Amino acid sequence: MYRNILVPVAFDKEHEPKEALAAARILAAADAKVTVLHVMEESPPYALSFIPEDYMHDLKRAIAAEMERLASGFENGRAVLVEGHSGRTILHWAEENEVDCIVIASRRPGIQDRVLGSTASWVVGRAHCSVHVVR
Repeated sequence: MYRNILVPVAFDKEHEPKEALAAARILAAADAKVTVLHVMEESPPYALSFIPEDYMHDLKRAIAAEMERLASGFENGRAVLVEGHSGRTILHWAEENEVDCIVIASRRPGIQDRVLGSTASWVVGRAHCSVHVVR
């Protein structure tokens, strides 16, 4: 059983967090900390001038509310919203917070993943802790 679990979540059609959260429940020790983490990719500076000012604020607020809902399913759950490159940021956050297990959802890899790699494969290949991949 793990005592400090990180569950990175993405909010798109291809990455349903339900299975990863269920796996975290199974893997968690009785008093485990479970963190639901979402990494928002940084917007390129040239694109920011085309995005209404309130949009990013409202988007972050909506994502944070959904993450709080997901984290509330755990006794010691918390939600964290950060910005950065998804794979690097997940790994950096896991190391800084002494995570002992990352539970990450993955979709079936396509040809683009074989060339560029996916976030899950990035994390699996570089993590300093256990990683459980859920499909």
